[in-house]
Amino acid sequence: MPFDAAPDAAPASLEAFLASVERRGFRMAELALGHREDALDAVQEAMIRLVGYRDRPASEWPPLFWSILRRQVTDRHRRNAVRRKVMAVLGRAEDEREDPLEMLPDPGEDPARRHADGAAWQALGRAVRALPRRQREAYLLRELQGLDVASTAIAMGCSEGSVKTHLSRAMAALRKHLEDWR
Repeated sequence: MPFDAAPDAAPASLEAFLASVERRGFRMAELALGHREDALDAVQEAMIRLVGYRDRPASEWPPLFWSILRRQVTDRHRRNAVRRKVMAVLGRAEDEREDPLEMLPDPGEDPARRHADGAAWQALGRAVRALPRRQREAYLLRELQGLDVASTAIAMGCSEGSVKTHLSRAMAALRKHLEDWR
């Protein structure tokens, strides 16, 4: 499984907590945003903002972090939408933002497997980005990050029933959209 397991025990320090969520936060942001650099920036900003809450009990850090990251992703979606509109008005194409070093072949992996994994990841990313915002948030927090319903509700700022409804609708939409990948 490409994601780190969710920690069961409270971390000893804020640094340990941030280290434990760094990779999962990046994967969530990358899926939601579709760009590696935007995802790295969103996670870094969320971590910096969480430092302001270091005096809170460690049990509050996970919902706080995911809530902050969720808002960072939403803000970046808005900024990117404005950027695309401005670029369209100016008649310029949006920059590709692809890192040329990532396109070099990796001698350690099977190219066919890497291609299949990459295609599946991109298909999942497109399907997740096509979801309405609240459904996307519920899916990313519950299914990819492994948060429980109560923590997801806190992170999303809604009731537990709303989390369940959004997740159910997201799962149905993803099943329909990803039918060919079964």
